[in-house]
Amino acid sequence: MTPIPGRADVVIIGAGHNALVSAILLARAGLDVVVLEAAGVLGGATRTEHPFAKVPGLGQSTGSYLLGLMPPELLTTLDVDIPVLRRDPHYFLPSPGPAGSPYLLFGSDGAANRAQLAPRDAAADETLACEIGALRADLAPSWLTEPGSVEEIADRYIRPQLQSTFLDLVRGSVVDYLGRFGFASELLIAMYAVTDGLSGLNAGPDDPGTGHNFLVHNMCRLPGSDGTWLIAEGGMGTVSRVFADAARAAGARLYTDARVTAVTVDGGAASGVVLADGRSVAANVVLGGCDPYQLMGLVPEGALPVSLTERMTAVKRPGSTLKVNLALRDLPRFSCLPEGAPSPFGSTIHLLPGDASPMTNLRRMWADVQAGVLPDEPTIEWYLHTTIDPSLRDEAGHHSSALFVQSVPFQPAGSSWDQELPGYVDRLLAICDRYAPGTSDLVADVMPLTPPGIEEHFGMTGGHIHHVDNTVAFDRRMPYFTGLDGLYHGSAGAHPAGSVIGAAGHNAARRILRDLAV
Repeated sequence: MTPIPGRADVVIIGAGHNALVSAILLARAGLDVVVLEAAGVLGGATRTEHPFAKVPGLGQSTGSYLLGLMPPELLTTLDVDIPVLRRDPHYFLPSPGPAGSPYLLFGSDGAANRAQLAPRDAAADETLACEIGALRADLAPSWLTEPGSVEEIADRYIRPQLQSTFLDLVRGSVVDYLGRFGFASELLIAMYAVTDGLSGLNAGPDDPGTGHNFLVHNMCRLPGSDGTWLIAEGGMGTVSRVFADAARAAGARLYTDARVTAVTVDGGAASGVVLADGRSVAANVVLGGCDPYQLMGLVPEGALPVSLTERMTAVKRPGSTLKVNLALRDLPRFSCLPEGAPSPFGSTIHLLPGDASPMTNLRRMWADVQAGVLPDEPTIEWYLHTTIDPSLRDEAGHHSSALFVQSVPFQPAGSSWDQELPGYVDRLLAICDRYAPGTSDLVADVMPLTPPGIEEHFGMTGGHIHHVDNTVAFDRRMPYFTGLDGLYHGSAGAHPAGSVIGAAGHNAARRILRDLAV
């Protein structure tokens, strides 16, 4: 094992995708860069694993599962290529009825998509797509710069006729935004609210800031994506591998099983880090590629500006998502699909169960979560990518799949996840059985990750997959420069948002290079 050096120009805490982006840019600028990762693998939550004890040859993206929001300009700057696969169709909303029951299956054929909707809903959907497309194009350049306030970003980047719309969207709720378009179908409103407005949030559909999350999730601009999310070939670990290879080629040194336990401060400036085994690395710059709360916990008390610690404490929220990774013996069969229908696999399969109106169900789910109750009818995003990317399959032909459940409490009130999880996984699979009978019988193995499990497995404070809730926008997130000389931050908890984006790693590195006058 190569020994960790005692000194570097820059030491980066954590090796998630943002940290690796920073390492590439800083090393290419001629700085001596050391990256210290606590886990035994690189990538943070952007990794491909073989997590199934009963099906050891089956690959799975255990954390992040799609690539959509990474700016193409960033990939050009990094001069890297991430192999991606287009999903077509990309969205499936099944119903639990027999063949001939209504369902939505959206793909690249816009006319075919609109034909599945009532005329009023088709018109509303087209108007929504046009407006979001314009906002996406306007906002995109801001993602690779240091953020200003909501008003400053609107004034600098958003065309005048959409500025008030932008301000209302970022500050408001996803339900209020969608209500502007005149959808006749409440199911469509619920579908969009869950898919893009609530994903990963500790928030309900009527909460301020859910509109910001909706906008973030519609920032897909990668070549060939047509505004949709893509599959990274070989799983999401491919993203980390490509970045890690580029960082090493630039001269950065990457170490796993190297847990940092403290940031040292001398003379009012960060001076290096201390590892769990007592070793230390002195550095001119310390960059937290970990989540903001981890970084803040590593710094001596009182070293950070009070204004920063108070603001970040005020927006701290635990995670409220559950991911159930599945190994399947065969493909499920959805009862609503007629013979000859396009394959729904590869798409985001959305289950919106419940016995009342869709929006009533969403609000009931969020009320349950706030009370610490596991919802009987949670919304589920269901993924199965091995039909699009067979490289993940094992020799026996198993399929890897996952249920992404939104929302659940961080801990069940009056109980524990250890006590509740087995029965709740059965409950979720029973919901799948309503739409695709017999799915439960196809399960060969399960690897569930509760919010505390996400925290432990990926090292994210509170198990929050966005580090900082995506209801928190722009300059209200963790800043790249912390206010303590020599200490910087660049993870999903910074601008622009939580997800696999990489812009925070880019922007933090640019800020460091500017401050060092490199």
